[in-house]
Amino acid sequence: MAALQQRTVEALKKSQGGLTSKWLSSLEASGATRNIKEEDLKLQAGDFLRLVISVAEKGSHQSLGGSDWDDIRLFLEKLSHSRALSGQDSQQTASFIFSLKGPLFAMLQSEYEDSPTLLAEQVLEISELLDALGMHTIRTFQKSREAVIKRQQEELLELSTPVVKLWDGVLALPMIGTLDSQRTQVVMESLLQRIVDTGSEIAIIDITGVPTVDTLVAQHLLKTVTAIRLMGADCIISGVRPQIAQTIVHLGLDLQGVVTKANLADALALALRRLGLTVTKAV
Repeated sequence: MAALQQRTVEALKKSQGGLTSKWLSSLEASGATRNIKEEDLKLQAGDFLRLVISVAEKGSHQSLGGSDWDDIRLFLEKLSHSRALSGQDSQQTASFIFSLKGPLFAMLQSEYEDSPTLLAEQVLEISELLDALGMHTIRTFQKSREAVIKRQQEELLELSTPVVKLWDGVLALPMIGTLDSQRTQVVMESLLQRIVDTGSEIAIIDITGVPTVDTLVAQHLLKTVTAIRLMGADCIISGVRPQIAQTIVHLGLDLQGVVTKANLADALALALRRLGLTVTKAV
């Protein structure tokens, strides 16, 4: 990346206040200020221009990956992360950089009106610089957004697999939705840890809310049952509806002696009998 003319650097320093004002107006017009406080945006715009001028004063010929650009890259990475957390999209985030082009080009046109050749050269340099910074912003925004989405998915998985203590020694895991490999792992870890924490002897996995059972789902269930048995506890699968029973038979699936019940109430009654307990109505 070629260095900017010293004349351009001086013009940037002299016009910094006016550039910031016009830049903020451009951001407002593009809708890129949603969910951002006005004072925060002013602070960010001012800090970014100061960082750009600081690098320009060094006359750096390095690419954006060079050490001279460390502070700007770090600034844009923090900016992208904050935008991702506030719910902005990549276009709004990139507009923070690209909206600066208009005010900068107008400043250059005024500064180099007596030299069309230098004007064209500096416009190209500024354009390439902002394009590179904008692309870096988009890349870091996408990484931040993906990290946010991944964390939210993990939290949803944990919330969708609650382990409930039904009785002393009896745990229940009501499952809702599709059972895949990632969710099976979360189920196993959560349930096994609760077995250890409570010393429970029986775990009930209720699949009433699982829409379909195929070979893959059955394999995931069997893995969970096997892990429970290795912990020294018994497992009962409840919520086996007629449609699911027919599917299991049609697929030729072998549940390897796993006890199944039609509903959670029947499973709990069986668990209590295994513990030597009986429930009777009060007279």
